[in-house]
Amino acid sequence: QVQLVESGGGLVQAGGSLRLSCAASGRTFSVYTMGWFRQAPGKEREFVSAINWSGGSTNYADSVKGRFTISRDNAKNTVYLQMNSLKPEDTAVYYCAADRGVAVRRIASEYDYWGQGTQVTVSS
Repeated sequence: QVQLVESGGGLVQAGGSLRLSCAASGRTFSVYTMGWFRQAPGKEREFVSAINWSGGSTNYADSVKGRFTISRDNAKNTVYLQMNSLKPEDTAVYYCAADRGVAVRRIASEYDYWGQGTQVTVSS
């Protein structure tokens, strides 16, 4: 069992930056692939980024590539999402998720554990 707690969301102007953190409980954090997803009002949850257990493999949605960076610190049981050059269309609730599989996957249903989410609002 893994419990995930996101933090770092907030209100920022377009062009600004935020760093999201996701702290995980449990001793096996380092074996999980970790992902970030987001859900805007009235829209389906969508993939943002994911990172494998070692940090050696990452994947990004086209909409955030070049602006967002995912990373992890296994010693701290934490995964991060650095978000730069934010746009109003990035406004959403951002969720952290853990996947027991080894592949870096983009489909929400393949993730086993989820956090409660953190709100990110980007004003124009």
